[in-house]
Amino acid sequence: MNSIAQKFDFIIVGAGTAGCLLADRLSENPANSVCLIEAGPPDRHPLIHLPAGYIKTLFNPAYTWQFKTEPSEGSAGRSISTTQGRTLGGSSSINGLVYNRGQAADYDMWAQMGNRGWSYDELLPFFRRSERRMAPSDGHYRGNEGDLMVTDLDWHHPLCDAFVRGAQSLGIPRNDDYNGARQEGVGYYQRVIYKGLRRSSARSFLKNARKRANFHLITNAQVSRIDFEGRRAVGVTFFRPDGSEQKLAAGREVIVSSGAINSPKLLQLSGIGPADLLASHGITPVNALSGVGENLRDHWAVRVVAKVKDIRTINRMVTGVPLVAQALRWAMGRPNVLSVSPSLAHVFWKSDESLSAPDLQMTFTPASYKEGVAGLLDSFDGMTCGVWQQRPESLGHVRIKSRDVRAHPTIQPNYLHSEIDRLAVIGGVRLARRLLETKPLQPYFDSRQGPPSSVETDDEILDYARRMGSTVFHLMGSCRMGPAHDQRAVVDDRLRVHGVEGLRVADASIMPSMPSANTMAATYMIAERAADWILTNAD
Repeated sequence: MNSIAQKFDFIIVGAGTAGCLLADRLSENPANSVCLIEAGPPDRHPLIHLPAGYIKTLFNPAYTWQFKTEPSEGSAGRSISTTQGRTLGGSSSINGLVYNRGQAADYDMWAQMGNRGWSYDELLPFFRRSERRMAPSDGHYRGNEGDLMVTDLDWHHPLCDAFVRGAQSLGIPRNDDYNGARQEGVGYYQRVIYKGLRRSSARSFLKNARKRANFHLITNAQVSRIDFEGRRAVGVTFFRPDGSEQKLAAGREVIVSSGAINSPKLLQLSGIGPADLLASHGITPVNALSGVGENLRDHWAVRVVAKVKDIRTINRMVTGVPLVAQALRWAMGRPNVLSVSPSLAHVFWKSDESLSAPDLQMTFTPASYKEGVAGLLDSFDGMTCGVWQQRPESLGHVRIKSRDVRAHPTIQPNYLHSEIDRLAVIGGVRLARRLLETKPLQPYFDSRQGPPSSVETDDEILDYARRMGSTVFHLMGSCRMGPAHDQRAVVDDRLRVHGVEGLRVADASIMPSMPSANTMAATYMIAERAADWILTNAD
């Protein structure tokens, strides 16, 4: 171990969605020395940057954490793969590229839970700050000066257009900007793709920081613990691939941005967590916080698949000669199937018409996928409508199994444990079936594939959802934000860890409840919010 630790004002643990943006913002001031430390390698693999490459990178252990959940009743006793990014850019380098903020009410609820400064109106400037909306839009809601390129779909398939018309025929209104004044409706997803390439957090923000003399980047280095003097965080200890241990010192703050699995794991290994859990592993507590690792939530998706006729889908566009043709179109900068997000059209709607706001997010893709397998195309031409409840009530946990930082923790999301979640999924599957069988899609619809027509009652649909559903990789909430009197809270509304000094958490783990959205956009906002408070020394 190095006897003298290199010292920085700020140490950011995790170069993912939040960490790269934080590194950029904090290092803009040349008076701040900033070190960003990442467990994974640089993002040099070309498939990271090709949007269609996510199919290959999502389960590549060189660039991902190969986490698995514990079996549960909601997953029919299955252990679910729930990989997270482990490279520069983190999950923004391997995700489905959709940019989706959620509903204003989501954030107003965060404020109502006692978190000052977290209402939608207060957060809107921070959503806008990172974004460069590459399409005409309402400037009140959308940003056009940030470094994150947000574009519209430029490749259209006849099935997508028919799906949108079909949704409108069911009374679902067209909405061309679900990140604007309202979310509900049908249209096409916005995505972080520009000129045929993924715009990850690393490519959008880290490129700026790396040009600065006050910024230092360390890759292939897993932080094993946060170092404390008393109750003040003063640095971190990390391992290199060869097993050597090194230290870094923090003059002002350690900021943990390691995601909803690794952030609570690191806190627990460092002596911040439930007292009985720490004691069971012989870890001396720095501060016993019962909420560390609790409140875990995730989106549980069911894919409704139909076989189609008289039309070619993505299934036949990505093999052999057609794939070569698409690659040539990509090389020439023309619209192509290799530079689209996995989900093309969206529906935000209700599982029950009596609801006052949408509780379902739905995706449409002109392709069929293997049952229960994310990203693996099937052998027949098909179309898929995925559906999940936007605001799950089922709560789970993340808990270390060992003092060894290399050991994965116990991950138990408790999918479909809540009755509200189960009812929403049943209503969502029924709506997805209707959407795939509308009049505009009738010329192409051949037959139901999954769930088959034999699955009809609520109990049968729920059983199918348990057996064939899967994660959408939207883990969050395990370092919950809330006031000090809330025994489940881990950080305050300035993202400072309760009961200690010099330590914050800034990533999706701090979300007190699930936003009605993919988690990437909100994570960028969280990083912007954290940077602003740090730089202004706000109380």
